[in-house]
Amino acid sequence: MRAVTTLSVVVLASAGIGHAVITSLDADIARVDPFKDMKNRPRAGHGMNVLLVGTDGRDKIAEAERQKYRLGGAPCRCTDTMMLVHISEDRERASVVSLPRDSYAVTPEHTDRTTGKRHRGHPIKINAAYAEGGPQLTVRTVESMTHVKIDHYLEVDFASFMKTVDVLGGVEICAAEPLKDTYTGLDLPPGTHTLQGGQALQYVRSRHVDGASDLGRMQRQQRFLAALIDRTTSSGILLNPMKFRDITRAVLGSVRADKGFGTDELLDLGRAMRNFSPSSSEFTTVPIGQMGYAVKGVGSTLKWDARKAGRLFRSLRDDKPLSVRKPQAKALRVDVAPQQIRVQVENATATAGLGKRVDTALAATGFRTTRLPVNAADRTLKRTVVAYDPRWDRSAKSLAAALPGSELRAVKGLGATLKVIAGADFREVRKVRAMDPPQGKSGVVRGNEVLCQ
Repeated sequence: MRAVTTLSVVVLASAGIGHAVITSLDADIARVDPFKDMKNRPRAGHGMNVLLVGTDGRDKIAEAERQKYRLGGAPCRCTDTMMLVHISEDRERASVVSLPRDSYAVTPEHTDRTTGKRHRGHPIKINAAYAEGGPQLTVRTVESMTHVKIDHYLEVDFASFMKTVDVLGGVEICAAEPLKDTYTGLDLPPGTHTLQGGQALQYVRSRHVDGASDLGRMQRQQRFLAALIDRTTSSGILLNPMKFRDITRAVLGSVRADKGFGTDELLDLGRAMRNFSPSSSEFTTVPIGQMGYAVKGVGSTLKWDARKAGRLFRSLRDDKPLSVRKPQAKALRVDVAPQQIRVQVENATATAGLGKRVDTALAATGFRTTRLPVNAADRTLKRTVVAYDPRWDRSAKSLAAALPGSELRAVKGLGATLKVIAGADFREVRKVRAMDPPQGKSGVVRGNEVLCQ
């Protein structure tokens, strides 16, 4: 009885400390009412849906830091990043859906918060909803497009993002190749890096690292968020009331949240995340049906794939995982995903059927083979060769990694289809996967799949 009584006191005291810590921070949260007078909203589903909005507010950042991290210029008063975060009802899964800032959208009828004029619904890019009608129009537009009821709204600016990363002691990310963006000043060599606040902001803001533009940026944001979850859940922060207080204070000291996001909700999330791991989270981007969809008066937009997007948001409403969890086979990390590499196989030996065997093994690993292997002119090759156009050198290195002992051979003018010339030394195809897994048929990656390993 003494043991049980002592344990009860400890548990109650710990809960009291946690509640006291959170209650003291509740008053620090700037409040906003994005749900005011909203009618005809989507039906509530299971679990909790949070609209996480990143604004480009930079007013609280010192001039020296603004120059160092290329944050000059006037803020656009629009949303720089938008994610729909679904926490499952059993609090064991987080599904994060990135909504591209250039998505084609049609606003509901509203009053422009700048001019005071009443507007009928009209086409915009989704990130412009904030400039016209603030958080309320942003929520209404997202609900109208997704048919998912938003339970809570969180708005994070540049300053709070940087503070959070710094209080955590930095977040680790991996770069398979140099990441350089002259617009943000990001300049990372290949390898593993622990990013502090300012550099982390450069990483998640960069849109000119490669030709993928905003879609590539969203993948980096998802990778960073997975690393942030890993850092938070693996460092004991959620089990230490004082550390939890410091992190929460850094986050909440400069965010805006809806009036219903208070002490109980914070404690609920804190308890849930104690059992979280990166594999508990899943990330995807709204499926795009048409790139460069031109809209008069708006410009070039991204139009969602109505059927695939509808299926995605139905999963959120029904509180279902976005992908089926499969055991992750051990695979070598490469720069380019096999699914993005086209391959023609040639048999350069006297062994009948070798070409088909190589083609089948490469296809099973994910490479886009022609499924029509041919015989090479020279049938006496000893060492397997990967022939490639120098413009596709990253793809060639990824393919060669799947063929142990193979030789890389540059051939100008070969084109986008790489050639595997199978030699007598061929033994197997090694499993490989990309540093940034492609969001392919399911369009979903898990947090543990994008962490440094």
